[in-house]
Amino acid sequence: MPGWLEIQDECRLAGSGFDGVRRKYLRELQALTKRNVIIYYSGWLQKPELSAQSRSGFALNDSDKNGFMAAVHKLDRSLGLDLVLHTPGGEFGATESLVFYLRSMFGTDIRAIVPQIAMSAGTMIALACKEVIMGKHSNLGPIDPQLGGSAAHGLVEEAQEAIKAVKTLPHTAPLYQMVFSKYPPTLLGEAQKAIKWSNDTVTQWLETGMFAGDPNANTKAKRVVDQLGDHALTLSHGRHISHEQATDAGVVIRSLEGDQALQEAVLSLHHACIQTLNGTPAIKIIENHNGVAFITQSAALITLARA
Repeated sequence: MPGWLEIQDECRLAGSGFDGVRRKYLRELQALTKRNVIIYYSGWLQKPELSAQSRSGFALNDSDKNGFMAAVHKLDRSLGLDLVLHTPGGEFGATESLVFYLRSMFGTDIRAIVPQIAMSAGTMIALACKEVIMGKHSNLGPIDPQLGGSAAHGLVEEAQEAIKAVKTLPHTAPLYQMVFSKYPPTLLGEAQKAIKWSNDTVTQWLETGMFAGDPNANTKAKRVVDQLGDHALTLSHGRHISHEQATDAGVVIRSLEGDQALQEAVLSLHHACIQTLNGTPAIKIIENHNGVAFITQSAALITLARA
């Protein structure tokens, strides 16, 4: 297997051939698995210098549907789909819509491959698949919903603690009134709805996908959602969950190290994707093994490169 430096040299020798090198390894992975392959890669780790507004393009959003529609078009859907994920997550509404679309195309014959990290909504997509392929270096993340950058569970917990404190110590009411005055009046209700929406949806995906046909599907699905979705257990939305921890939570994990050929193909592709994100203005790549690509670029980086 060519390592990081070898692939870096390969990209450099190809001149501006990042696309060619990446597509070479995409084809090699597909030739090995005999399944459709689509990569969904975000460059949030490679481009921290971008402004907050520009960085919003790293997140999963509704515009990604166009990329997936292009990548899925003309594929033999009977071959299933291997979805290679590298993403910080994003909007849950867009995630729900994307999962619905991919299942309408491939049913539940979808495997998630996580070469490095798929957080938040990326983890939710992985849980909608029949299995998740991870290495010892791979991580998933908590799936607790966020509202305006704040954990919905945290908002509910804070309100519950305030109610409990005021009942016990009524004189603390003015203090909590000041704390909650900074929030919109409907925020608590929105947080509760977001939690229910997320939990119910991911539970249903698990029951109909990963645990389909299992007589204990509902129990297993709820256990996964509780373990990965409860802010009181994960403690932080940025928590990195290893494949051992995900397995302990009940997620169906397949070890990447258990198949040497697959490991080499996946990591070579991963390195080529990261080289593209490092060496070009690309901030997001959606691409299939036939080279059909939907690549989002940063206008700020394109301007800088031309200067």
